[in-house]
Amino acid sequence: MSDQPDRRIEAPPSIMQLAASALRAMILAGELRPGDRVVENQVAIRLGVSKPPLREALRVLEQEGLVVRSPRRGVVVTPLTLHDVYEICTLRHDLEHLAVDLGVPCHAPERIERCRTAYAELARVAAEGDAAAVTERGFAFHVAVVGLAGHRRLEEAYRSLALQLHLCMAMNRRARRSHETLAGDARRHLRILELVEAGDPAAVHDELAHHGDRTFLLEAGENFPGGSPESLAWLEQVRRHQTTI
Repeated sequence: MSDQPDRRIEAPPSIMQLAASALRAMILAGELRPGDRVVENQVAIRLGVSKPPLREALRVLEQEGLVVRSPRRGVVVTPLTLHDVYEICTLRHDLEHLAVDLGVPCHAPERIERCRTAYAELARVAAEGDAAAVTERGFAFHVAVVGLAGHRRLEEAYRSLALQLHLCMAMNRRARRSHETLAGDARRHLRILELVEAGDPAAVHDELAHHGDRTFLLEAGENFPGGSPESLAWLEQVRRHQTTI
């Protein structure tokens, strides 16, 4: 019997799991933005579910950190202040910059292959029109680029930004959707892969600096509360030098 294929039947996902997946997709696609209220009546009608499984789904997303409960507003997508965004984006830039310095040109074929595999997954979900999956696979691709350095602690530091980067990437996809398709999003990442394969760290740095991952910042001052002197000065610099990102 040990040579026979495994034919165990897996239980289908519950209504709660389906609702959690749908809500997660709405957040990662940028349909629900940081600070937006999750109005139970509206979401229940939209998803075609009753309130009990929806509330269970919200508890799952709360454990994941995608939503929080506010005493006055109820459940909201995890808010980000402008200072939060400033910290997230500057730390992301520095971690990626260090990874490229350490990892390009890359002499470990399996690390480049990891980038190719991550890009192929990104291109696949883009072709399927799945905006939420594009956000998730886009993050995985950038993790693979960081992994070129072969530096475990650096990759762990980058992964620790996962939740915040997912939220920022979802907002960026929303900001770019009027002039960039999901396939166009994938092509931006293909340019990074091609430069990594060419082994030119300066070119990879330049491509990452003009990657288009900060388009959402062009309106950040209007969309985010909590601007600090540091974040406002940084935002002005971003707008001055990257008006076309």
